[in-house]
Amino acid sequence: MLKRAFVAPDPGRMRLRFASRAVLGIGLAVALCGAVGHSLVAAIAGGLAALLALFTVTDPTVRGQAVTTALLPVVGLPVLALAAALHEVPVARDLAFLAVVGAGVYARRWGPRGHSLGVFAFMTFFAAQFLHAVPGQLPELYAAVLLSLAASSVVRFGVWCYERRLPAARTVVPPTGGSGLARITTRQAVQATVGAGFALAVGQVLSDQRWYWAVGATWWVFVNTTSRGETLVRGFRRFLGTVLGIVLGFVVAVPLHDQPVAAAVVVALSVFGIFYTAAVSYTWMMLAVTVMASMLYGLLGVLDPALLALRVGETAVGALGAVLAVLLVLPVTTHAVTDAWVGRALRCVHACTAEAADRLAGSSTADPAGRVAELEAILGRVRLSLAPLVHPLSPMRARTGRARHVLALLDDCAREVRGLASVVADPEASHDARLAAACWRVETAVEALTDSPVDGRSPRAEAATVEHAADGEPVLAHLHALEQALLELAVPLRGSNRVPIGAVGAIGA
Repeated sequence: MLKRAFVAPDPGRMRLRFASRAVLGIGLAVALCGAVGHSLVAAIAGGLAALLALFTVTDPTVRGQAVTTALLPVVGLPVLALAAALHEVPVARDLAFLAVVGAGVYARRWGPRGHSLGVFAFMTFFAAQFLHAVPGQLPELYAAVLLSLAASSVVRFGVWCYERRLPAARTVVPPTGGSGLARITTRQAVQATVGAGFALAVGQVLSDQRWYWAVGATWWVFVNTTSRGETLVRGFRRFLGTVLGIVLGFVVAVPLHDQPVAAAVVVALSVFGIFYTAAVSYTWMMLAVTVMASMLYGLLGVLDPALLALRVGETAVGALGAVLAVLLVLPVTTHAVTDAWVGRALRCVHACTAEAADRLAGSSTADPAGRVAELEAILGRVRLSLAPLVHPLSPMRARTGRARHVLALLDDCAREVRGLASVVADPEASHDARLAAACWRVETAVEALTDSPVDGRSPRAEAATVEHAADGEPVLAHLHALEQALLELAVPLRGSNRVPIGAVGAIGA
């Protein structure tokens, strides 16, 4: 697990850049809050706003990221005012918090921007509970949040805007599943609200001061998940990361909480860990979050071993609330989501090959490289949706093997598609009719998997055609290997009974 988090491949050092820029942006935000005389509470609120702006805003273009960042205070400041105004009215405060939970999850239906604004709204209400914000503090808190967002934006869009030198990313929107209660985001909004209600009620039994930890645990289990299987795995990883973070907190946070310089260094390292590990290990990200939270409580003067132990209990309650909600309330099955993502990956392979064929035919606008980036993003979601099956604790060994086979073959497809994009970019290949014909055959193989065989030809017969065409032609190797991988996918995806991969079962399916 440690190797996966810190030694995992980092193409272009993107995770390193992401984490380093976050430390710089958040550090600048907190330093400016201190320089203008804001209190520690306001500085923490500002630092959290900067962290969220740098972490959750993921629009595919720099312009879109700037617009979403500008909208964060439009959503967050009214929520902060609401939370502060209801601080002394527990029943109304709790109902408002649950409404924010539901609205925040439902906002995912509007893509990355809706997701970012929903997370910011929830975390603003959460921070108000964490900091015990009251109406009299609002002017200072508003100023700190706005200053911090401006500071982090200067770093992100001015000092270190590495995205300007990268190809525009394609937005990969999760499957929605229809309208009304058939829509996945609607179901998840209901699930999250019910789960958060359970966490809130039981969390207040454990503590009338720190109950919001349980609600926060429920919320973050739902973020970036779609099916109940994904949610179960994420709940387990959140709890594990929290427990490991508490253990480290006893070793680091408790001894150093009264030493401001050392505490600031630990917080900076935690921020780096959050951003650096987020893409590869949710467990390690949660460990870093827990250590950071422990240090912040130390700076606020309320840290003790009992508080850390309470956090474990509240996290367990929140994770349990999420698990019960996804199992019992409008469940979204793992196999339905998995089928949708695998199908989308295959259609992306088809689109990439079609773009390559157009490029070979002389089109100057065809760009298979853009489709390659999209395929990489989709495969990330395929891995997430199959995580319940490939998890080490999964008892379904046969299904685990089948899921691993699918992932391996899809990775093969991605590798060959990258090679294909590089081949067709070569001007010397622009008039090769054999390459264009091979592209067509790959498209046929995809159509056979996602719909039905073209012209009634079986995969076996088509395989022989490709093998003969590729014999002795190294330039066709990528296309040959790509179609072979697609033909092999017919076995785990359909099997003898032509059953989709998701239907073979999954944790929680």
